[in-house]
Amino acid sequence: MTQKGSIDSRLASLKRGSASLVNEEDLKRKLSSGRTLRVKLGVDPTSRDLHLGHSVVLAKLRQFQDLGHTAVLIIGDFTAMVGDPSGRDSTRPTLTAEQIRDNAATYQAQVFKVLDKSRTELRFNSEWLKPFVEQELLGTLKRHTVQQVMAREDFKLRLKENSPLSLLEVLYPIFQGYDSVAVRADVELGGNDQLTNLLMGRRMQQDVGQEPQVALTMPLLVGLDGVQKMSKSYGNAIAFNDSPTDMFGKLMKISDELMLSYYELLTEADLDEIKRRHPMEAKKGLAETMTARFHGPEAASNERRFFEETFSKKQLPKDIRSVELPRGLALSELVLRCGAVKSRNEARRLISQGAVRIDGQKASADSGVSEPADFVLQVGKHQFVRVLLKD
Repeated sequence: MTQKGSIDSRLASLKRGSASLVNEEDLKRKLSSGRTLRVKLGVDPTSRDLHLGHSVVLAKLRQFQDLGHTAVLIIGDFTAMVGDPSGRDSTRPTLTAEQIRDNAATYQAQVFKVLDKSRTELRFNSEWLKPFVEQELLGTLKRHTVQQVMAREDFKLRLKENSPLSLLEVLYPIFQGYDSVAVRADVELGGNDQLTNLLMGRRMQQDVGQEPQVALTMPLLVGLDGVQKMSKSYGNAIAFNDSPTDMFGKLMKISDELMLSYYELLTEADLDEIKRRHPMEAKKGLAETMTARFHGPEAASNERRFFEETFSKKQLPKDIRSVELPRGLALSELVLRCGAVKSRNEARRLISQGAVRIDGQKASADSGVSEPADFVLQVGKHQFVRVLLKD
């Protein structure tokens, strides 16, 4: 393997933005060995769409690939039937085998927008977990304690609040840990809510005489609301499959603080240089970078040009009207009151067709509008109205 940069520079690059590293000396020794490391990431196909929150660990995995190492991407078709309890205050809904297969297919179609396919070993953990359950589970359970598993904060909270905690969920860390044994992982990546599961992998590898993996976790990406972790269920996510316009527009609406966090976790840009830029220019750079990653440079360039011409440079129709309306109106009512349509039914139809935009971002639902207080409403290709919301 061709070494790329000094050990210290590689280590610093890999630690960037991380939440925890167990442990640094092990990682430094593994990097110094000259071996091609096997770097594991497991993803359970519990939904159809990946979002930028997923890309935090995928981007870190890509860093390892760019340094010459092998990504071992495990699709958890077995563990998805169990349900990862990490960070959960309730049991996950059970998925059917058909749902898991369909979701796994969409994951494979999306994940290589970040990873280098030529340096990725793709595995499904049903390959080893089905025989493991039949042949080795009971012996493994004898060697690990209830105390190890119940030390998890999420388990403690659910027991304290008398929230159901199934025995199957308690076994989940064992299954994820055995993944590391099966693929002989040198390093495992995960979100910071996964640390307990990653450490179980270390213990199980030691248990069978393997060198324990390094556990490297990343923070959970905060969603567009600036409060909760990014999740489709919270309505604050940017999906890999969002259109170029939606992706660019959503990124342009994040706060300056969130923008810096996104730069750190999703890119390798020099943060000191980013901080010296005007916030608006830095945000456009982030939006263009991420849109290019998932839709290509041409689409990203087109979206930046559209944004600058339509919103940043205010190159709107010269006769654009301004309308003052109260906060909280349903979007269809707002479109109607702006005079852009003749009925709310027509407005609802246009919203459902993706023909209504707020500051360039496609409106996805006919919900109440309270923010932003001053925006450009676009209906179709040619109708623009500046809307001022008042209390």
